[in-house]
Amino acid sequence: LIHAFTHHFLPGSLVLYLADSKEFNKEMLSEIGINIDEFDKMPDLVMHYPHKDWILLIEAVTSHGPVDSQRREELARLFHQVRQKLIYITAFPDKSVLNRYLSEISWETEVWVADSPTHLIHFNGDRFLGPYE
Repeated sequence: LIHAFTHHFLPGSLVLYLADSKEFNKEMLSEIGINIDEFDKMPDLVMHYPHKDWILLIEAVTSHGPVDSQRREELARLFHQVRQKLIYITAFPDKSVLNRYLSEISWETEVWVADSPTHLIHFNGDRFLGPYE
């Protein structure tokens, strides 16, 4: 699924942290200001998109729920030392699961649905896919 998402929207992006595998690039994370002390607070996936120098914080809704306003604030605090712009994304397996969580999704985040991999849903703001100041 990671490949499908990155292929369409973030070619050349790098996986820095993947929760289920407990694999992470500690050196690169440290270089961008991320020190992992508490794995339970990390998003499911952290990626770096070098082309725009963005950090993507991706939550799989099936593991911890969507990026709601509380989770968005928590992630912002956790990654406050990062100089790159942060992008918050919730990944859903299909639209039926998305419908159950629609009212909880935070504004100024992105939604990706795996069964429609070539589309993103942008929750408000003046940009399609990008960080907010």
